[in-house]
Amino acid sequence: MEDLELLQFIRSEIERDGPIPFARFMELALYHPEHGYYASGRASIGRHGDFFTNVSVGPLFGKLLAAQFVEIWEKLGRPDDFTIVEQGAHDGVFAADVLSALRQSSGECFAATSYMIVEPFLIWRERQQKNLRDFSGKISWLKSIDQLAPFAGVHFSNELFDSLPVHLIVSSGIANGATDWKEKFVTVAGNNLTFTTANLSHSDLRLDQLGFFPAGFETEVSVAAPKLMGEIASKISRGVLLTIDYGFSRTKFYSLDRSQGTLQVRTNQRKLSSPFDQIGLADISTHVEWTSLAEAAQSSGAGPLGFNDQHHFLTGIVSKFFPGAEFNFSEKRALQTLLHPEMLGRNFQVLAVGKDFSEKLSGFQFARDAVAALGM
Repeated sequence: MEDLELLQFIRSEIERDGPIPFARFMELALYHPEHGYYASGRASIGRHGDFFTNVSVGPLFGKLLAAQFVEIWEKLGRPDDFTIVEQGAHDGVFAADVLSALRQSSGECFAATSYMIVEPFLIWRERQQKNLRDFSGKISWLKSIDQLAPFAGVHFSNELFDSLPVHLIVSSGIANGATDWKEKFVTVAGNNLTFTTANLSHSDLRLDQLGFFPAGFETEVSVAAPKLMGEIASKISRGVLLTIDYGFSRTKFYSLDRSQGTLQVRTNQRKLSSPFDQIGLADISTHVEWTSLAEAAQSSGAGPLGFNDQHHFLTGIVSKFFPGAEFNFSEKRALQTLLHPEMLGRNFQVLAVGKDFSEKLSGFQFARDAVAALGM
């Protein structure tokens, strides 16, 4: 089953223009204004949704991140105009959890905070407004990062970069002392979509640094993720870009252990075998290649502050700001889910970059050197 109108739209584009890069297919499958998985509002997150994420465990995640945001505000000199920008906010529950925690535990920071959500799709903006009605005077919305004026504060995202379009590439072996890369395109075969392989579509695919790989090795390269990272970093006049997602540093991402890449398609908490199953009804994502993101931020003037797995990041926050806290039963269960290596603790990583900001953050007190960890 798939969205038949979306499938026909994709078929028509291929029949008109020829095979399309997988990045274009992924863009349409997820973000087509009417029929895309995210744009249409179909994306379902939580225990009974298509996939499970940090916000799904309850308000504790927002409470812990709020404590980290307060520390950033304090290290910025407690400004009267502190901006938190969230991108990929889904239904707005994380924003509500953060603002509730700030109002309850840090009144001065709450008073100084204005919260902006970058949200291109009306259906999600309406859901966010409903969940954030208690904070209507605190929140504003922007359609894109382009509309964001330079600000002092924090840009935060949780599972934003993993859902950006990627190019699929495959090695055809070693030639002239380098890997000979080809790209996988989406084409039409009968009534179905299928892959075909051809020369690279995009001059921005930087493949010379990936190494040597045998014929048949497949992986992904993102142009969109570093581009967005650089755009966000350029908007920060002073402060921190903090993002949480699942992925690897460049050397681990492009290793022989991952000879089939990291692309995954999910619906109803299960993996599908092909991105051409349930088009428009399923999530498509890849792991994040963190080194390229950090380099893109650095090119926009934001240097790495910390890189850690979520277990150590949240442990650092708890040990600093909640050392003797009496968590209730539901909070203890949530904390176990967030921290446990077999649950969310090891799968997720946290990257922070700072502009005109080089202070150590408590979330990274148990982290090794970020530049070394990222292989920059």
